Amino acid sequence: MRVKILIINGPNLNMLGVRETSIYPQATLEQIIGAAAEYKYEMPVKVDHFQSNHEGGLIDRIQQARGAYDLLVVNAGALTHYSIGLRDALLACEAPFAEVHLSNIFAREPFRRVSVLSDIAFCVISGAGEASYTLAIIAGLNLLKKKSKEKKK
Repeated sequence: MRVKILIINGPNLNMLGVRETSIYPQATLEQIIGAAAEYKYEMPVKVDHFQSNHEGGLIDRIQQARGAYDLLVVNAGALTHYSIGLRDALLACEAPFAEVHLSNIFAREPFRRVSVLSDIAFCVISGAGEASYTLAIIAGLNLLKKKSKEKKK
């Protein structure tokens, strides 16, 4: 059985490769997502992705993901720090999600160190650069495997 994964990317992540390359990877979002999708995981995966610069578009896509995906990987960009609407959509989706940040948000400006999503995410990957999405998927697959074993008991 294939694990269905949705990667959600928020504002300005479409500008990877050209924006603040001293902080963010020089690879484009498409290259980073492609590498995560092509990685050889322990189990088969199907990776879809969605990027929007608009909070409502992200919320709509997360709502559509309910029941359709086993796992979400979310890089909400700047919305991480204040979007209660995004938080509520993730709670309503009911799929486990990993919060991802390409840069180390804890080594940056104080406002970037606050997340309204972290306490409801099963894990937070921060500062792993281009490997961030792959690491989040690996962690998610481990979580799903553990839950499956617990269900069988």
